[in-house]
Amino acid sequence: MTGDAPRHVGTTSDQEEAAYLEVALAEETLAAASSGQNAMGTAGATGTTGTTGTTGTTGTTSTTSTTSTTSTTSTTGTAGTTGAGASPDAIPAERETVLVLDFGSQYTRLIARRIRECRVYCEILPPTTSWAEIAARRPKGVVLSGGPASVYDVGAPLAPAELWESGIPVLGICYGMGLMAHGFGGEMARMTRREYGPATLDVAAPPLPRTGRAGPDAGAQAESPTQSAARDEGENRAPLPRGENGREGSIFDGLPDLLPVWMSHGDALTRLPDGFHEIGRTANAVAAIADERGHIGLQFHPEVAHTPGGVRIIDNFLKNTCGCAGAWTPGNVVAESVERIRAQVGDGRVICALSGGVDSAVAATLIARAIGDQLTCVFVDNGLLRQDEASQLMDTFGRHLHIPVVHVDAVNRFLGRLTGVVDPEEKRRIVGDEFIRVFAEQAQTLRARGAEIAFLAQGTLYPDVIESTSHDTVNAARIKTHHNVGGLPEDLPFHLVEPLRYLFKDEVREVGLELGLPERMVYRQPFPGPGLSIRVIGEVTRERLDTLRAADAIVVDEVRKAGLYRALWQSFAVLTPIKSVGVMGDGRTYADVVAIRAVTSDDAMTADWARLPYDVLAAVSNRIVNEVHGVNRVVYDISSKPPSTIEWE
Repeated sequence: MTGDAPRHVGTTSDQEEAAYLEVALAEETLAAASSGQNAMGTAGATGTTGTTGTTGTTGTTSTTSTTSTTSTTSTTGTAGTTGAGASPDAIPAERETVLVLDFGSQYTRLIARRIRECRVYCEILPPTTSWAEIAARRPKGVVLSGGPASVYDVGAPLAPAELWESGIPVLGICYGMGLMAHGFGGEMARMTRREYGPATLDVAAPPLPRTGRAGPDAGAQAESPTQSAARDEGENRAPLPRGENGREGSIFDGLPDLLPVWMSHGDALTRLPDGFHEIGRTANAVAAIADERGHIGLQFHPEVAHTPGGVRIIDNFLKNTCGCAGAWTPGNVVAESVERIRAQVGDGRVICALSGGVDSAVAATLIARAIGDQLTCVFVDNGLLRQDEASQLMDTFGRHLHIPVVHVDAVNRFLGRLTGVVDPEEKRRIVGDEFIRVFAEQAQTLRARGAEIAFLAQGTLYPDVIESTSHDTVNAARIKTHHNVGGLPEDLPFHLVEPLRYLFKDEVREVGLELGLPERMVYRQPFPGPGLSIRVIGEVTRERLDTLRAADAIVVDEVRKAGLYRALWQSFAVLTPIKSVGVMGDGRTYADVVAIRAVTSDDAMTADWARLPYDVLAAVSNRIVNEVHGVNRVVYDISSKPPSTIEWE
């Protein structure tokens, strides 16, 4: 790398900062889509983060009639035999856990994703988490995220005081570095020239080996580079001295002396904390510090794609500083999940909602492997599925899951409850509530046959938990209620079994392949739990659902014919509440407008609109207008996430 990497450094407004962050997130998603990497891959991969409309269930009790039939698929009588081609359970390794304390950064989920890419398990926790709870998880390391606050703000969130003397390695990123400096007696100050965007990091010699506590005089040099940086901000200086023995074992192990990095900060370090050394700087500020006890602070963001060596930096922290082996593989995930399910369920019986998506299919297969015929799966046809999906899914379940499936026709009751409802949050709550009512009825039927049902299984994923702002996080506002998280009733008559709760979407797919599920099922595009109810904007009726199904089938067909289905995170049609004037034949029409949505993403925490070829868009538009009655206009959604969500509702 050269020192003339493009940079944007200078006095910027809050609006400019927000614009740079938005660009970073959008381009991050593009980088992930083009790389084709996944979350449980090797260190060095890039990807993006974010939310899935997952399959699964939620809701409460029941009244209207429902017809159900049990499929004729064969039943596995013993645990551990489910899934065609499934490999034997691996011996679970003791889980290595790294915790990410979320101080409100837009990039916190990316940090978690990068750690997972290095095959180390991690969880995101709020900074208000008690030290006892943190210590109980026995973390190998802790990462402090960035955030919008300054460490000197009144009421600014702080890391637990016990962390600094715990002996646990800590990586502080941006605001997290400020917390580290503050915790060890360093000083931060507002920069006159803030850094938002690309910069070049000049890497210095590594810190001392981790052989003991830093001496009282460590880092207290007269005329330190940090103090010089604060006083001579922006001046050209000679490169930092290189270590005679290189950087082996350090945070910058295997990386060049000059690194392009992504900055987003207004505070800078003005005095080194006790025992710390400067190990990297940009032209404007100290950008990396470390001590001999495994405390490392980075002013830049290694988790974003705009820091090309960022995953290597995170991997170096995990492997060199924390001592992680990186053994969190799909096989170990399966084995650990099987053990946990058996411990939770015991000899109880579980009812599992199959919605047709990969999440519920993987959850069901995992649970069946753990407890065999103690599991009964229920597939609810709620009238909100895609074209011909119910029959296709029953066939797929029968051929590949080899577990008993109860098929429930509940179309009338779902559509009846949705009559007149236009608010998307209310739609989600109704669908979730009605699902639980159906499952409660099915459980009662099974109880009448002598089988007590105590557990409900769901395909809840980690992004669902994050977006619904459950107990796992407190710093983010709720974006939308996921029907199998925020839509659960308080009087839920089951204990929940959620084996995928802490997995991202692509990790679920890897687990599915490990379990022997067919690729066509594993790589189905995500489908929201509330189904087409949130793709029919406004009131949901049978006629509008039929229109949407026909349009959506054309979108999927053309995307598959173009060979783009696997390259896209999601591609679907939306029936808008808008009508437009058109001309068909020699007559005037006033008909519905259909929107097409296609996005690229890694797990939907962020997403970018797909640059579909014009000929594909033309084919989709032509077919919808000509083949779908009541539609005379097709539009293409070119909004990214953020600021938009993937689903319209």
